[in-house]
Amino acid sequence: MNARLDPSAAASQGDAPGRSCPLHYRYAPESFARPADVPSADVLYVVGGLYGNELALDRVLELFSAERGRARLVFNGDFHWFDTDPEVFARVQRQVLAHTALRGNVETELAAEPAGEDDDAGCGCAYPDWVGDAVVERSNRILRCLRAAATPTQRAELAALPMTLRTDVGDFKLGIVHGDAQSLAGWGFAQEHLREAPHRDTVRGWFEQARVDAFASTHTCLPVFQRLSNAGGASTRWVFNNGAAGMPNFNGDAAGLLTRIALDSFDGPQRRFGVRQGQVFIDAIAIETDAAAAQARFLRQWAEGSDAHASYFQRIAHGPSYRVNEAIRLEE
Repeated sequence: MNARLDPSAAASQGDAPGRSCPLHYRYAPESFARPADVPSADVLYVVGGLYGNELALDRVLELFSAERGRARLVFNGDFHWFDTDPEVFARVQRQVLAHTALRGNVETELAAEPAGEDDDAGCGCAYPDWVGDAVVERSNRILRCLRAAATPTQRAELAALPMTLRTDVGDFKLGIVHGDAQSLAGWGFAQEHLREAPHRDTVRGWFEQARVDAFASTHTCLPVFQRLSNAGGASTRWVFNNGAAGMPNFNGDAAGLLTRIALDSFDGPQRRFGVRQGQVFIDAIAIETDAAAAQARFLRQWAEGSDAHASYFQRIAHGPSYRVNEAIRLEE
C-alpha cells in the first residue's frame, strides 16, 4: 500500500482498464437522503462478493430461511465472478434475483456491450495503485471469460438492477452500496483507507450529506466495521463492510461473511464478530461450507495456471493475512 495515496481519490487513479472509474458508476452521497426504497425490516442480510460460489449461496439461503419476522436478503453486487460455467452462472443468477439485488462492477460490466480491450473499463474494479498491474490484467481477462457465460436475457436482467438501496431496520437508516458513498466501485470503505484519520473525516462528510446511520458495503474484499463519531460524540455512524461472502476473510478461516443487521441478537456459532448500536445488532455471520468441496468446484472452472487460480487460490486455500481483531474499529 502507498501510504501517501489520497484515499478519497484512489478509485479514480489512472485510465487503464481495471483501474478507471467510469462516470456512469458515480452517484452523490446526497442521493441517500431519501425515504426508504423498500419497507422496513426486522432482519436484514447484506451479502456482497458471493463470486459465483454456489455452496456459499446455498448456505446463505439456509441461514436466511431460519430467520423470523420481517426479513430481507440483499445481494449487494459481485454475486458473479468465478462462475464461468453457463449452468452455474444461470443457477446463481436465478437464485439471487429471487431476492433484492444490486449490481456490482462485475454485473455492470457484464451487462454492458463489449468494448475493445483498449477503451473499456475492464473488470470495472477501479483498483487503487497498491494493487499490482498483473492482478489488474488478470481481473480484466476473468471478466472477458465470464461474459461468455451470460445470455442476452441474463445481461438485460443485470442491466436493470439498481446501484444503491435505501432501507431501514426499525428506525436505523441504512444506505446499501457495492462500493462506497460516491461510486459503485469506490474504495472509500476499504479497511486500508479507514485506518487513515484524514480519510475518516471525508467519510464523515459523506454521512452528513447522506443522512443515514450506516452504510453496508463490500467490493474491497476484506471486512471492517468502522465506527465514526462526530465532534463531542453527538452522533455515531458506521461502515459495515462484509468483505466477501464467497471467499475466506481471515487467515486460517475458510468461511465467507455476510452482514446481519437486526432488532434481535444472533446467538449461533456462526457469529464471528459484531457490535450493537442502540436497539440494533450488527453481526458478521460466517458462511461455512465444505472447504475441500468448494476448492474442487473452483478448480473445475479455474485450473492451475488460469488467471483466477493465480489471483485467488491461495486465499481460497488459506485465507488472507487478516485477523478478526483487525475488523472492528471503534474510533473514539
